[in-house]
Amino acid sequence: MSVKTVTFGLILSLTVSLAIGVETVAAQETAHEVVVKRIVTERKEEVTPGVWQPYQEVEVEILTGKDKGEILMAVLGGDFVSTEKQIMQVGDKVVVSHNRAVDGTDKYYVVDFVRRDNLLILTLIFLVSVVVVGGIRGVTSFLGLVVSFGVLVKFILPQILAGSNPVWVAIIGSMVILFTSLYLAHGLNRKTTAAVMGTFISLFLTAALAWASVNMTRLTGLGSEEAGYLAMSGGINLNLAGILLAGMIIGSLGVLDDITISQAACVFELKAANPGQSFKQLFYRGLRIGQDHIASVVNTLVLAYAGVSLPLLLLFVVSGGEPISSLVNREMIATEVVRTLVGSIGLVAAVPITTAIAAFMNSSTFKVERS
Repeated sequence: MSVKTVTFGLILSLTVSLAIGVETVAAQETAHEVVVKRIVTERKEEVTPGVWQPYQEVEVEILTGKDKGEILMAVLGGDFVSTEKQIMQVGDKVVVSHNRAVDGTDKYYVVDFVRRDNLLILTLIFLVSVVVVGGIRGVTSFLGLVVSFGVLVKFILPQILAGSNPVWVAIIGSMVILFTSLYLAHGLNRKTTAAVMGTFISLFLTAALAWASVNMTRLTGLGSEEAGYLAMSGGINLNLAGILLAGMIIGSLGVLDDITISQAACVFELKAANPGQSFKQLFYRGLRIGQDHIASVVNTLVLAYAGVSLPLLLLFVVSGGEPISSLVNREMIATEVVRTLVGSIGLVAAVPITTAIAAFMNSSTFKVERS
């Protein structure tokens, strides 16, 4: 999996969900970034028999907004689930949720750490690494990443929220990402063109397969907690099944462009090493290389999805007693199974498609037609 693909996935994974407390019958809820000035109370609380969690009451100072400099008291734990990793020290920057109940009572809960500065440092290290090792290709690849993220934030997400068909929005956005990122990262040449064409065809096959699979398995798009929140969001009419499909399309693109550029490069290198090879020879030799690529990338894809779903899988294991057949039938698990299989089939299809295109572009027939 390419550096661009992995990093794009990491950036998308930076969405943090703030928990909602059990006492919240809230008329208003806002968040503030604060710094811990003093630890007032620190203890363990038994939330259920035998299960303990940390509780802290801290004095904090607001760092941003119109209330900057204001001192207030905030709580970690209590109505919120807390862990040892969330225990604060003086000087820590955290996010507090300000809940104002209907009776006018103000409560402040610590819900997260402010980690933006550390993320910036990690991003700078990544950028320097890409530029030092990748040279000019590293720079253009990073520009492609910026464009990809820009298309997602400025086009795909707003259009879906505006009520547009999520599938067509994802396809159009993916096409823009595909052409821009691949040509920026690998240059305007025949090899990149072969990869673009292979990705284009494979992406449409994957989209068609995803559509058929979601309808066949009757997935609703409500297989995650985030989808549930979206469904309950007032004033927003969203097609959750369409959003599920759009996510599969965009996710597949991130891996497809990796395998297609690799296959195209293999075929072009085979031709350069032995210019006398025919289309058939290039195709079958390139396909043999692609078979190894398929084995490694499909395994990577499965492990990536398993890693993302690991807490969910552990939750089902801990609950115990449910047979695997029933477990797989649950929409939360079935969604990940469909996502993995659809993406893997798309990857498998991309290898012969791209190999055939690249082999044809290096064949005598193509050269005669061009002349």
